[in-house]
Amino acid sequence: MTLFAQAPDTVQAARNMARTVLEGWGLNGLVEDVRLVVSELVGNVLHHAIPDDCLAVPGAPRRIDVTLRKWPDWLVVGVTDEDSHPPTLPIGDGFSPQLVGDLQEALIPDHGRGLLIIQRLADAVWWSPGEAGGKTVFCRFNLSAGSSTDSR
Repeated sequence: MTLFAQAPDTVQAARNMARTVLEGWGLNGLVEDVRLVVSELVGNVLHHAIPDDCLAVPGAPRRIDVTLRKWPDWLVVGVTDEDSHPPTLPIGDGFSPQLVGDLQEALIPDHGRGLLIIQRLADAVWWSPGEAGGKTVFCRFNLSAGSSTDSR
């Protein structure tokens, strides 16, 4: 599905598409997690992506492509934008909750919260540069028996 950043309902359209596709595939248990992941990824494009010079067309809308692919063991979500800069994927827990005490708000980073949420919901997150510029951020949800998505 191709979306355009200038449309006022871009994020909502992406969430609705994810729901429709997943329900059609019988993956109802993943609908809310995938909708949140799609929402965060599309939101990141809207707020942070700046098209590469080779992809920027004056006056043209910025493209966002959302793909969902299902294999027997996996669901893969991909969000493609026109900015080649890599996303800042959180490496892991960079803090110790035991050291924070009663200041729980100290556990929330200033930026990257969306990608942190995505890493918690998906079984894998990675990105790939596009051949002509831009990039795609991918998220994998395991569908096989015994995977972490069974408890969702």
